[in-house]
Amino acid sequence: MSQVKSITSADIAGKKVLCRVDFNVPLAEGKVSDDTRIKAALPTIEYLLGQGAKLVLMSHLGRPAGTGFEAAFSLLPVADRLAELLGKPVQFLGEVTRGDVGAQVDALKNGEVALLENLRFDSREKENDGGFCQELAALADVYVNDAFGTAHRAHASTTGVAALLPSYAGFLLAKEVTTLSEMLAAPRRPFVAILGGSKVSDKIKVIDALIDTCDTLIIGGGMCFTFLLAQGFEVGSSLKEEEWVERCVATLKRAESVGVKILLPVDVVVADRFAEDASTLTVSADKIPANMMGLDIGPESAALFSGAIGDAKTVFWNGPMGVFEMKAFEAGTRAVADAVAYNSEGDTIIGGGDSVAAVNKFNVGDKMTFISTGGGASMELVQGEALPGVVALQ
Repeated sequence: MSQVKSITSADIAGKKVLCRVDFNVPLAEGKVSDDTRIKAALPTIEYLLGQGAKLVLMSHLGRPAGTGFEAAFSLLPVADRLAELLGKPVQFLGEVTRGDVGAQVDALKNGEVALLENLRFDSREKENDGGFCQELAALADVYVNDAFGTAHRAHASTTGVAALLPSYAGFLLAKEVTTLSEMLAAPRRPFVAILGGSKVSDKIKVIDALIDTCDTLIIGGGMCFTFLLAQGFEVGSSLKEEEWVERCVATLKRAESVGVKILLPVDVVVADRFAEDASTLTVSADKIPANMMGLDIGPESAALFSGAIGDAKTVFWNGPMGVFEMKAFEAGTRAVADAVAYNSEGDTIIGGGDSVAAVNKFNVGDKMTFISTGGGASMELVQGEALPGVVALQ
């Protein structure tokens, strides 16, 4: 992927800078309950303010209807938390482009920061509406995109406005693109990739791409059961995609033909129902009872996977090994998280999504080399897709 222009090459002193960030964070009782994404944007925000920009931040939060203000999705709590983290006031503008937003932006002094209300309160954001792009661009002299988590979306704030202003990549977006691109282009070997999650259909392009570049591919989570079917095993009432079995057979053959080792679970934790207090057993992967479902990898699988991870010089992990949100089925994901964390010799990259939630739950995030903030965007980049929000900056 060709280089994007960094904010370090931009002339921003005294300029109005419109910066797309990813503040799509969880809220609880009117407060931010996880500020990871806000903290990830701080280096770019602090740099722009330090250079004397009049900074206008914009983001979406959640999935509002797009028909106007919805209190549950307001960015006001985010403005409050950002002000605490920056140690300076953040002016919350309460609108996106309407009302006196333009006048309030014009009144900003060098080194001051404001936050627009949720972009998705206006349906024109997701439509990449030309008029909305013009309204956003009219607020500023320079555009910066630091929202890697939305770089795979061709929305007004990620692509449309970039065509109308001098445009640059923030530090976080640039780091994400560089780290993931270099991992694929020139990984230190052995390169072990770990994929989990529920469906093969969601990850098949990622699997194909990783077989082209990794040495070992570990497959856990719900999607492993479709691969176990492909090996001729019965999987009981486990999650499975019958229509993808033949594709999994072909995938296993292709991996073998190019010398890539695919590791599947050799034992699984099964339950009589999908519940925290279900009756559970640990069984061999080829002996899953007809009336039970697999909800985690077993201890032998955890040991097998951990051994491969420990020997790796590059590790990429996306997706849990089981239903780690439930204590009864967290052991497999915890074992993988620990194995990745304690590989101090390797480059360890967490590919966004539930894997980030897992490393945070098990308190090992600080031991990872790099944690991606964008699950969907990182997956599309890994599978070789052009990201509209990145292409717009090139």
